[in-house]
Amino acid sequence: MQRENQTATKMSGSAHPPTVLSALRSPRLLTREVLAGLVVGLALIPEAISFSIIAGVDPKVGLFAAFVMAVTIAFVGGRPAMISAATGAVALVIAPVSRIYGMDYFIATVMLAGVFQILFAVFGVAKLVKFVPRSVMTGFVNALSILVFIAQLPHLIDVPWAVYLLVAAGLVILAVLPRFTRAIPAPLVTIVIITAVVILFAINVPNVGDQGELPHSLPELFIPNVPLNLHTLAIIAPYAIAMALVGLMESLMTAKLVDDITKTPSNKTREAWGQGVANIVSGFFGSMGGCAMIGQTMINVKVSGARTRISTFCAGGFLLLLVVVFGDLVAMIPMAALVAIMIMVCVATFDWRSITPRGLKTLPKRDTIVMVITVALVVATSNLAVGVIVGTLLAALINATARKFALER
Repeated sequence: MQRENQTATKMSGSAHPPTVLSALRSPRLLTREVLAGLVVGLALIPEAISFSIIAGVDPKVGLFAAFVMAVTIAFVGGRPAMISAATGAVALVIAPVSRIYGMDYFIATVMLAGVFQILFAVFGVAKLVKFVPRSVMTGFVNALSILVFIAQLPHLIDVPWAVYLLVAAGLVILAVLPRFTRAIPAPLVTIVIITAVVILFAINVPNVGDQGELPHSLPELFIPNVPLNLHTLAIIAPYAIAMALVGLMESLMTAKLVDDITKTPSNKTREAWGQGVANIVSGFFGSMGGCAMIGQTMINVKVSGARTRISTFCAGGFLLLLVVVFGDLVAMIPMAALVAIMIMVCVATFDWRSITPRGLKTLPKRDTIVMVITVALVVATSNLAVGVIVGTLLAALINATARKFALER
């Protein structure tokens, strides 16, 4: 793993950004990074299973994707502490391939998407993210917070009443514990306490095991058995390009968000290249690929305080260890604990100032309009690329029109 350059953090307690080397030399920093990775690894399990179902593949395909993406991006990514794994956006884009053409074409699509992402990096497409207006970025963040919250609703509908009490208890722990200590991540404490209560009192509530079967073996090398000809390319290329664009857009916007939180820049071109490499490696292990995950990244960076590649690597490593070795224990974790964590992530990520009367007064009306439209588009389509692209074009159009009127006066 390489040193992180310019990945400062308010929570590090140091004037200089922590690096992998400095974290390895500091028991306090190393503990924080490792525990943050453990929390994210636990949180990734039900998400990866859900996205596998969306993509129409076996749950292990999504779980192995989360492992491979996280571990690979820890080495080659451009934004330290950002989490990449199987995502819903990518699953939706490539789901038709598995349904219509089968698993071999599905994996070939993932690998080709990785190639396209590397080409986008070579041609400097990642640098375009700097032209995304602040109003669009705010809309992107708020929309993602809403989508993450909506994704939790199925776990809160038609469930035993005890689930609501457990979620409420989890939210209290997450809100109160950081005021007393940050030595142990609040999400980890929440998972341990809620799980212990459920087991101790034999409370019958949905758990991780209900989401799908966990694998009991390590991922194996997979070479897709597809004809290497133009016909195959014609089938998979449209899906691969769509996956590459959606995944890259979500990853770069998430990287920009982490930049803002940590007050430090990241290498967007390297991140684009890294996402491509991670998807290719993911394909070689028969998994579905993915991109950066906003929810898990916020757990890692904003809630747990991680800042280096160690946390990303540990997230993938712990996920594999947990599902393969400790699968029976992980299966007992109540979904209520994970839902509480994700709800807290939504609350912490949403830019509340952007919707307060005072905040609205300080923003130009055109910025507010762009923000609202971006939120509406992303939430309505569940497509981050559509919302960001349309929002950016709208902002450019509004600003150009405003300048034209100003010159005519």
